[in-house]
Amino acid sequence: MAIRPAEQILHKAAWLYYTHGLRQDEVAKHLDISRASVAMYLRRAREMGIVTIATSTELFSDDVLARTLEDRLGFDTVWIVPEGGHALDPAAEMPVVAAAAFQSLVKKGDTIGVAWGRTVYHIADVMPFADLQGATVVQLCGNLGAPYSYRPDQCTTEIARRLNAEGINFYAPLVMSTPELADALRREPVIQEQMARISECSLVLYSVGGIEPDSHLVKCGAVTADELKALEAQGARGVIAGQVIDGDGQWMDCAHNRRCISASISSIRSIPRRMMVVEQMEKFDALYAAIRGGLVSHLVVTASMAQRLLERFDADAGPA
Repeated sequence: MAIRPAEQILHKAAWLYYTHGLRQDEVAKHLDISRASVAMYLRRAREMGIVTIATSTELFSDDVLARTLEDRLGFDTVWIVPEGGHALDPAAEMPVVAAAAFQSLVKKGDTIGVAWGRTVYHIADVMPFADLQGATVVQLCGNLGAPYSYRPDQCTTEIARRLNAEGINFYAPLVMSTPELADALRREPVIQEQMARISECSLVLYSVGGIEPDSHLVKCGAVTADELKALEAQGARGVIAGQVIDGDGQWMDCAHNRRCISASISSIRSIPRRMMVVEQMEKFDALYAAIRGGLVSHLVVTASMAQRLLERFDADAGPA
């Protein structure tokens, strides 16, 4: 089973203390908790038998991979969904782990940005109900005309309902017919006001779309398969909140993006906690691009995806 979010800090304290050799006061500073809390977590870690890699269980083995990924790629927190053996189907387990991890990050009064897609909606669908009055859930991009349950407005509304939070939907199309029309709509006061709310976000929940013929963008009619293939030839590697990013995770200056009504990639990047959830291995290139672009601080992935990320990072870094 995956590390429960409630136990995440315990495992991180043990990792920093026993593997990195930090003092208890240094661990406390790194995790922004009291020294007494560190002592309690370390005592519990000893009782659970996870204090060293040599005595680790399968559970901690996955956690070692998560901690290694955090160390090497600079994430704040990584959650690993195991595969194979007695592990549950990752497709079923992923949204459950992600929902619990997400709720562990949310505080009363937070403004939370939410994108869209099947992954996000599945997370919302299994999310436990919580009472976070004072929190606000903000839709990051315009809406789609496609008859899917995972439209941007549906994802935002359902997550707000699960948190007992205020939901703010974005009542504009995701993609306009021309860049000029998109520019005019962005200048509308109501749209400017909604865009301004995005700068208040302290947390964002999203996934990243791939560049393939059955992409959500193609299914909803935002682009054709041929147009997406042409964008891939120009360097497109993924889709964030309806917008195409290149291999470095940067916004691409292309006709599609200029027609989009969506939070800017730079404004998403400036949100302090950026939680991304990715299961499908075919999204690897898109995920790696998002990571390179600084669009991920908290990550939920399968063990095989985590291992591939480490291998790719090491290959790109070259010899030490």
